Amino acid sequence: MRFSTKAITTCAVLAALALALSYLESFFPPLLPLPGVKLGLATIVTLIAMVMLGRREAGLILLVRIAMGSMFTGGVSAFIFSIAGGALAYAVMCLTLKPFSGKLLGVPRVLGAIGHNLGQLIAAIIITKTGSLMLYAPV
Repeated sequence: MRFSTKAITTCAVLAALALALSYLESFFPPLLPLPGVKLGLATIVTLIAMVMLGRREAGLILLVRIAMGSMFTGGVSAFIFSIAGGALAYAVMCLTLKPFSGKLLGVPRVLGAIGHNLGQLIAAIIITKTGSLMLYAPV
């Protein structure tokens, strides 16, 4: 797996942008009075990277953002929830990007957000061994 200097630079800039958006988002007031509900601005960068660079590069950008964001803000628990949600969101966006190409990119983003929430719920259920957390899913 070899990357050109241009591809590495583009990935680094997009990863920095995703990290900055993720950090900036922490200053916004919550959309709903529920824990964990936020806009997910960094996901836009992942989707743009998928379109511009490809799925592999977008996945690398996602991993860098999650790893660095967890180091800066939340530690191990933030990493576990972010990687669970991010991986499922990434998979859903990979599956839905092709059918919706040329159409609204909002559809894969919304489906990715649903996947992200589901991934975090699954991680919470595994960690706490509490299946009743799935009651939070409709919210």
